[in-house]
Amino acid sequence: MATIALVDDDENILASLKVFFEGEGYIVRTYTDGATALAALSETPPDIAILDIKMPRMDGVEVLRRLRQGSNLPVIFLTSKDDEMDEVVGFNVGADDYITKPFSQRLLNERVKALLRRTRAGAPGAEAVGDKKPIVRGELTLDPNRHACTWKGEQVRLTVTEFLILQALAQRPGYVKSRDQLMDAAYDDQVYVDDRTIDSHIKRLRKKFRDIDDTFDAIETLYGVGYRYNEA
Repeated sequence: MATIALVDDDENILASLKVFFEGEGYIVRTYTDGATALAALSETPPDIAILDIKMPRMDGVEVLRRLRQGSNLPVIFLTSKDDEMDEVVGFNVGADDYITKPFSQRLLNERVKALLRRTRAGAPGAEAVGDKKPIVRGELTLDPNRHACTWKGEQVRLTVTEFLILQALAQRPGYVKSRDQLMDAAYDDQVYVDDRTIDSHIKRLRKKFRDIDDTFDAIETLYGVGYRYNEA
């Protein structure tokens, strides 16, 4: 039974989603402001969090920015604005998914289930935990069983989406992966994301590696085509 944290300053939305998700069998915690939510999420992490962007005391972007300093908690962003910049900023600070208000509760539930599946078992169709060998590509080591990543022996904290994108690239170094192929690797079939989403995840991946090694250049962009991992 998974636990969902709902963070939104609209109490009507919180009440409605609480009833809906409890009816789907989840344990639900609710918070009406970002500062209170951050303290609770840090102390007792749920299985997944759904964060509104526009909130008092601390907005959802800042909540996630601080969470990502030490947590890979799966996060879906909500926003009342169909604003491209909100989406880009959200993914740049480490959101796993994004949905715009007004939204269907059933659609949100599908996004939650898809993200939980990816978190627990990796990409769709993955083998049982313990059956996968680590992927070693030069200074990079990926452990698919634990979604763990190291570069030059140092841990790199990745979200589940970032890990699955990097894994798809590193499995076949030198081969180009289109954005559509990376979407297929990191998202379930029923979840649609656009090209900007993959680009934002790649940008964040590079930043995380360059925070450890400012010479990191293993992820190459082929403009108009996609990305590839260069082992050398």
